[in-house]
Amino acid sequence: MQAAPIHLVSPPHIAIVRFSALGDVALAAAAVRQLRRCLPDATLTWITSPLGYALLQGMEGVQFEVYDKPATLADYRAFYRAFSRRRFDVVLALQANLRINLLYPALHAPIKIGFDRTRAREGQWLFCNRAIPFKNEHLLDSFLAFTHLLGCEPQVAEWALPLSAEDTAWAQSAIRALPHPLLAIHPCASKPERNWPLERLETVIRAAKSKWGCGFVFTGGNHPREREACRRLASVAGDNARDLCGLTTPKQLTALLGAVDGLIAPDTAAIHLARAMNTPVLGLYAVAPPALSGPYQRGGYVVNRYPDALRRVLGKDAARVKWNARVHHPDAMRCIETDDVLQQLARLLAR
Repeated sequence: MQAAPIHLVSPPHIAIVRFSALGDVALAAAAVRQLRRCLPDATLTWITSPLGYALLQGMEGVQFEVYDKPATLADYRAFYRAFSRRRFDVVLALQANLRINLLYPALHAPIKIGFDRTRAREGQWLFCNRAIPFKNEHLLDSFLAFTHLLGCEPQVAEWALPLSAEDTAWAQSAIRALPHPLLAIHPCASKPERNWPLERLETVIRAAKSKWGCGFVFTGGNHPREREACRRLASVAGDNARDLCGLTTPKQLTALLGAVDGLIAPDTAAIHLARAMNTPVLGLYAVAPPALSGPYQRGGYVVNRYPDALRRVLGKDAARVKWNARVHHPDAMRCIETDDVLQQLARLLAR
């Protein structure tokens, strides 16, 4: 059932709330771009985290309010004071968890749009008076549903993430000495259960180097677990590689992913940054379905072993589980075989 569009005052002042994670912020950026196109006179204020702002800074036609995700009562008091005299026409509540839900009463607006009751986690519906309709859909499509309630017609998603000439030049310089085809490998997700075994990635790297003469750039965060994973994989790639794990800003990482020939990664932010840059993505999925969190409308090179993981690890049928079921088990990603990845890599490199 379609929700009735909301009629706005003109020009409206719209607050957008999305703090994290970085991949979700990148997906939300496409929805905000659509909002900017269809409501060119609107004032858009995006409330986000320092990490999100590090990616979004310079986004045309959007004002930003930057706050750390609240952790103490003092944090909430400061946020409430900051917005006590401000008024919006609409609040788009693009994030649903308790710590963020408790911020919504501070944002004064007659219309607050949240997720449907199924997806409005941790009581978000208590703080919103309108909701998008439920669909079993990609996260980006759920963000676009907020814009549809404001009268925006569906369009092809566009990102145009605000990268500077310096970001692009840095990325080009970082990979200049590496051979092509050039693959970025981002081995670690924020949740270790999503990571593919490193020994299988090592096998893929050896085969890609031997068969196609690939170069490699390794990316990731600054956590010791990620740094060690990248170091180990880079040692296998040898002179054909550069290890940039923990050494990039969000904009530099995005520019880097836009300059390579393909990305291999589990379900993590790099997937969405590469997709935003129109770089082919070989995504590794077994914990969650790529239909919800894979490279948006570009899943042709994804390895999807989610149904196998449900059956083999949990003994469940993919057709009979809830829309957001996850395989929270260390063996889930072992359902992805090395040959699965090499077959998709051959297709990606033949494009």
